[in-house]
Amino acid sequence: MNFSQRTRGIVRAIAVAMALALPVMMTVSAADARVGGGGSRGSRTFSAPPPTNTAPGSVAPMNRTFSQPGSPGMNSPAAANSGGLFGRGGMGRGLLGGLAAGFLGAGLFGMLFGGGLFSGLGGLSSMLGLLLQIGLIVLVVRLAMSWWQRRNAPAAAYAGGPDVGPGPQANARSGFGFGLGGGSNAPVEIAPADYETFERLLGDIQTAWSNEDIAKLHTLATPEMVSYFSRDLEENKARNVTNKVANVKLLQGDLAEAWREGDSEYATVAMRYALVDTMLERGTGRQVSGGQPEEVTEVWTFVRQRGGNWELSAIQQTN
Repeated sequence: MNFSQRTRGIVRAIAVAMALALPVMMTVSAADARVGGGGSRGSRTFSAPPPTNTAPGSVAPMNRTFSQPGSPGMNSPAAANSGGLFGRGGMGRGLLGGLAAGFLGAGLFGMLFGGGLFSGLGGLSSMLGLLLQIGLIVLVVRLAMSWWQRRNAPAAAYAGGPDVGPGPQANARSGFGFGLGGGSNAPVEIAPADYETFERLLGDIQTAWSNEDIAKLHTLATPEMVSYFSRDLEENKARNVTNKVANVKLLQGDLAEAWREGDSEYATVAMRYALVDTMLERGTGRQVSGGQPEEVTEVWTFVRQRGGNWELSAIQQTN
């Protein structure tokens, strides 16, 4: 084998690896999340919550969710039948997924059998031709994804956020301010008892997480959120550590928005709370990290069926 043939063989191997890695690169960001982050906010999953006194800055986008852009949300009756261009399985199904898989599959067979990404184009079997074809595939997929996102980008989810001037009336029995949630959907009035429930859920969820009590989490959060908690706990077990969260105390909280979608009612609240977050070695109890008091600010969304109990539906970090 001469130098030119070896070079083409190396480039072909690199191209195969890139083709195999492309679908992974498209989905890896969905798995990159802090413990407990992600979830769904109905039709507002991909819209930023309005700023509040507790969280006046920006809120991070949902880092993992079962929802798709333009869908009615996981708690909407229409969600079970949602399809769209991508299909319910994301890139793995639907029209665009089929096109991408077809391009990549044809390219792999072509390279493995010596014909380049498009075996019919013999003149492009050189290194430059292979790289050019890979670039074209990536460009086509990215353009198609951009078109789809623009076509299905949800409209503004609310007509206007709440006034963040002097702040809402304080609830004497909790750290929350309270008021009436605004928005383009039917507004929902959040009562003092609801804020007490949100504060209780904050502590109960942290306790169940520390105890790795999945059964308890099922009574406090949506199935989607429990799936993320379960996945994160399994990752902790794989690393031979356990995460203990103690001394949770709400310091300040207020409502960002509250609205109704069908029989589902949503409330998104900003919460600043104190805690002691410690990572321990499983079995020995040796402290690995953390252990110092700290404060965090997060935006939590709760959902309930009309007349039912509130459950945690999403957690977003603040920037």
